[in-house]
Amino acid sequence: MKTLIKLLLALSLGLSLTMASLAAPVGIIHPKTAVAYKTGVYVNASGKLNVALNKETGGNVSVVLKNTKGDILFAHTTGKNEQAYRVRLSLDQLPDGTYTIEFSNGFETTQQTVTLSTSAPAVVQRVIMTDGVARTN
Repeated sequence: MKTLIKLLLALSLGLSLTMASLAAPVGIIHPKTAVAYKTGVYVNASGKLNVALNKETGGNVSVVLKNTKGDILFAHTTGKNEQAYRVRLSLDQLPDGTYTIEFSNGFETTQQTVTLSTSAPAVVQRVIMTDGVARTN
């Protein structure tokens, strides 16, 4: 009888330790299913960056803008029932460089790169003719 009780106690202890090791750590959320999504990133005529996201319902998709150091400059996570998300970002306060927009549904991540570069002002040489004398301006 004592052997049977010890055996049952050992089995229950082993089972509880196994179940505890399979559980996800507290605070970490793992999505159950991945939702399909499509993205579009483009610059409009006024120089603003437009980000478009279409997705299925039933899961979240996150949109993150990062610089080359990995600093997060913008972040948004869609709701489960949201099917479309649009945002227009003004990047005129950011320095020239390369930036990454990441889209993730928890299972896969896609990235698109945005490069900001300001062209240097061009020096214009003009010749003005007055009374047959050429003068540069």
